[in-house]
Formats: sequence, C-alpha cells, structure tokens
Amino acid sequence: MITDLPLAANGPALPARFTESASARPDGATAGGALAWLADRRRAYTFEVARVPFDRLDDWAFDPETGDLGHRSGRFFTIGGLRVSTGEGWVRQWDQPIIHQPEIGVLGFLVKEIDGLLHVLTQAKMEPGNANVVQLSPTVQATRSNQRRVHRGSGVRHLEFFTDPQRARVLVDSLQSEQGSWFLGKRNRNIVVETTEDVPEHDDYRWLTIGEIQELLRLDDTVNMDARTVLACLPFARPTGAPPTGAHSAFRAALRRSMDPGEGSRHTMGSVLSWFTDATVRHEVNARPVPLNEVKGWVRTPEAISHEEGRYFSVVGARVTAGSREVGSWTQPLLAPHGMGLTALLVRNIGGVLHVLLHARPEGGHPHGVELAPTVQCTPDNYLEWPKEARPRFLDYVERVPGDRVRFDAVQSEEGGRFHWARSRYTVIDAEDDVPVEEPEDYRWLTLHQVGRLLRHSRYLNVQARSLIACLHSLW
Repeated sequence: MITDLPLAANGPALPARFTESASARPDGATAGGALAWLADRRRAYTFEVARVPFDRLDDWAFDPETGDLGHRSGRFFTIGGLRVSTGEGWVRQWDQPIIHQPEIGVLGFLVKEIDGLLHVLTQAKMEPGNANVVQLSPTVQATRSNQRRVHRGSGVRHLEFFTDPQRARVLVDSLQSEQGSWFLGKRNRNIVVETTEDVPEHDDYRWLTIGEIQELLRLDDTVNMDARTVLACLPFARPTGAPPTGAHSAFRAALRRSMDPGEGSRHTMGSVLSWFTDATVRHEVNARPVPLNEVKGWVRTPEAISHEEGRYFSVVGARVTAGSREVGSWTQPLLAPHGMGLTALLVRNIGGVLHVLLHARPEGGHPHGVELAPTVQCTPDNYLEWPKEARPRFLDYVERVPGDRVRFDAVQSEEGGRFHWARSRYTVIDAEDDVPVEEPEDYRWLTLHQVGRLLRHSRYLNVQARSLIACLHSLW
C-alpha cells in the first residue's frame, strides 16, 4: 500500500522548494535566454546524421543464427524480435522487432540553491534522432555502457555527483519505464540530487529554474523526453499566493487544488491501487522474445526492416558526427516511426478539483504488461483504414475537440538516442461535461496529488503519461 510517508531525508519543505522554483518564470512567452543558448550550442559544433545501409554500420552485425542486430561488444542494445498475444482487442497476436536494452541508465538532474532558489543544471545535448539535433536534457543522461566507457570515449561529465554520496544529497530516486511498444522491459533511474559544491562551468550546461524549463516545455521539440520524465517525478506543493486570474483562471485554480492532499478525489488511493491491480490481472499479455529472423509480417532489406504493410515503424542504420559528444562519430541502428504520434490527456473539474483521465494500457514491452497511459496514445495514421470499433477510445473526440478546450498543445520528441524523428503531439484537453464522470472499465479519474504518490514508485505511469504530467504542471 502506498502511504504518505515523508520523502526520505528531505524534510517536509522539499515540495515547497520545488514549487517555489517552478513559480520563478521569466517574463514574456518564452525563456528567451535559454533558447538563445540552445541555438548557440547547435552552431558551436558539427552535427551530421545520415542514413546508411546495415552493412555500413561499424561494429554492428546481424547474428548468423538468430538474425538479431547487435554490437560487437555485446553491450549498448540489440534489435531482436517479440511475439505478443492478448486475450482481447482488435488485433490479438502480432510479431515485431523490439529494442533489447537490459541496462538501467541514469537520467539525473543536479540541483543547487542559488540566491535562495533551487536551480537545475540542464544540458544542451545532441541526440542523433532529434528532429532539431540539440534539445534541453538532464545533467546526466547515460546508459551503463556509457558510464563504463565501452565506447572508448571521454567520461560522462558530472556523473560523480550521482555516484558519490559525499558529493550530493538524493532528493528524488525511482526506476521508471520507457516506451513499452518499442523497448523490452527498459528501465531508467530517474534521480535528482542536490549539491552545495561549486560546479565547474561549461558552455554546454546552464542553470535554470524549474519555471524556466516549464516555459520551454510549451515549445515544439525543445525539452527532451528524458528531462520531461524526471520533471514529472518532482514532488510539488499546492502553490500559495493570490488565486489565478485571466484566461482559464477557473481551470488553473482547480489544477492547484488537485495538488493538495486535503482536497477531494473521486476515488480513494486504495481503490485506485485495487483497480490497477485488477487491470493488470485482467489483461493477459503474453510477450516472449523470438529471434529477429522468425518475426512474421516484417521484411528486411539492405536499408531497413519494415512492416509488410508499411505501417508502424522501420529499423534503419545511421552514421553520426557530433562534436559535443563523448565520441566524435559512430554508427548505430535507429527505430524510425511512420507518422506523427498523438498523446492526449483529458482533464475535468470534479467537485472543484481537477482530475486527469488515465488509461490502464497493456503493452508488450512492459514487464508487468500494464502501465497507466494518457487517455489517448497512438499514431492516428495506423488506424486510417480500420473500422470505427477498432479505433482507440476517445480518439475521435480528441481529433474534433474545439480549440478553446485545449490547455496545452506542443509537439514533443521521444528519445533521440534510439528513435529517429519520433515526434508526438502532446495535448491537454479540458473536457468539461463532454466526458462523463463515470469511467469506462480501463480508465480512472485521478488528482495530481494521487499521480504524484504513484510517481514515487516504479511501474505505474508510462513515459508518455509522465511527459504529459510534466506539461500539466507548467499550467499553474
């Protein structure tokens, strides 16, 4: 059972400190200085990403027996096969390529109090799959192979603050998942540590308040996925001060009340956990790895591995040059989605408190089969020729909703280290009375306080839901 125990060793003031930093936002619509810095870092180095055939991938090869695509070192990751069967849904069995990356990486923010206010050390990081190359990233974003320098490059800057307990104090620490449709059982350590030391300056790093980062979240392809997931795990308190005014003030007031443990929720925490456990048991997801050369319905050419109907995604090869990375150039496979994703969170005021509608969604790559997802999470192009009953629930509503119901809307990039131009429209929609309070079986209305309690732990919210929670926190 999840309880309201104090955050370990941090004291009761930690959520208030994060909230104070989130309230420190720059004047104007965007954090202009941070944008100028990101643009400067793009110009400072040579960045090139070119598609190449598989036989031009250095140190990567297909296993002659299994067909799996892996690195000669046996580290980093492997492209293998997955066979999934479920007891429900329009498609009940399928095969697909999937990324096997059993290593647990570190996604970490270093924070420090500057002039009495918490600041976050952000990084302007190049990833080969980013649509605009450089995005705002955590202080440290590294796999175990990178930490151990399997790539024979330079070390991970600032890693010592996350590995030496004498250098920093842990504020947030939890294992969280990545995309369950593209990764097999992938987990990263989402961690925030605080230091009082002087941190050496570097052109690729910049101290920002949480509020400044939240302003950047509203812009397309600016804050990367790894930063968003760590931001979602921060504990916030209900903001104090004058009540919201101006546009959508009632929405913002309900949002603030949603963060308060003393405000009413539609469901108790115990009933939410029981419902989630029941959904995990009820959805029979049988997923097992198979050799890549046994995957049905997919075709391998010298340039790509693609579905025979041209849907979903392809696996491609890339040659990368990056002047700001630990290694100046390398080759690797990337997963390239077909079509823009749609990730939508429906919210509504219930009894004066904002609630978010989460979906207990099964995905083949999740170790326990089910995690809580946004209300809608799909690539709409994949359903263009499908009958109405096969389309995701609430998709038609989201695609037709009037603009005045939209509270957040930005295109966000997914993980650029493994995916090529994987982009989704992230949107928060105030459904008001359009969506009933009574939920379908696999959906539940939760308050932000309840979501925050779940995020202290692993295996509850998937990475898309965490991204949207980070975006929702920017709307106070």
